[in-house]
Amino acid sequence: MKTYTTTLKSGITRTKEFEKKRLAQYSINVGTRCGHQCLYCSTPSLLRMHKSFKQVGKSPFADGYAIIDPHTPERIKLDAKKIRRRGVVQLCTTVDAWAPEAQKHNLGWKCLEAILSQRGWTVRILTKNAAVLRDFDLIEKYKHRVLIGASITASPDKQDVMSLIEPYASPIEERMTILREAHARGLRTYGMFCPLLPGIADSPQEIDRLILFASEVGAEEIFVEPVNPRGQGLKLMQKVLKSKGYYFEAAHIESVRAMENWSWYVTKLVKNVQDVVRSLYDIQKLRFLLYPSRLTPQDRVRVKKDDIGVVWLGKC
Repeated sequence: MKTYTTTLKSGITRTKEFEKKRLAQYSINVGTRCGHQCLYCSTPSLLRMHKSFKQVGKSPFADGYAIIDPHTPERIKLDAKKIRRRGVVQLCTTVDAWAPEAQKHNLGWKCLEAILSQRGWTVRILTKNAAVLRDFDLIEKYKHRVLIGASITASPDKQDVMSLIEPYASPIEERMTILREAHARGLRTYGMFCPLLPGIADSPQEIDRLILFASEVGAEEIFVEPVNPRGQGLKLMQKVLKSKGYYFEAAHIESVRAMENWSWYVTKLVKNVQDVVRSLYDIQKLRFLLYPSRLTPQDRVRVKKDDIGVVWLGKC
């Protein structure tokens, strides 16, 4: 993995989109290209016009490299003091502060220390890397002001297939260990099951395992999201799964490239998640993040008939 550095302008940034998602009012990012290289990631599409890609001479859609800004904590420290209206800040929203390239600069710890040293801030951590466990001693000092989330996209039974889709993320079992250890230490946790891929993690049985785990670790909220059909993610996943002999999973991924099939997959996923959460946990804790623009009119009506736990985003 080749790592490049860049200079970003922002430290703590207002994020209305993540506020609509009920995740945070502010965001922090430590770079523009994450070393976990998850195939479904929408960040390359979102940041494709960022100057850092021209600076390093790379396409935002190429693999094998990461871009970070090692000086991000310095700007965060200034912003954490300067901003008067404080609230929840997500670390991170487009990259991972504990990805391998960020670990080399200890960016997760430095960012946490820069924010939490100022009163009034709450941090929502989201990572796919078990390296965050090394920072739990710091987090314990501010335990009521930190929410810990590990992005868990399937049960450990699906590790073989998910390792092709999330090639440099920590194994799912290790991500679960993050939340188990957090809960054992009395730290705050939340569930982030995004995305639940068709043919891999969208069955009632898979969802059962995930929601039982959320209950086990005392998750304050449970966020769920379908795969984003835009960009190259579906095509990339289909290609790698098929090349490795996962024909069943590849066929399901290929199927949802059609709008009608994606709409039906999402409609079933909403229902399956609602049913399981009602049965095993607390439906009031569910936050199913849904952009409805690609739902068919019929499926939109179906979801709206029982949309408890659905967070409608974009134009509804």
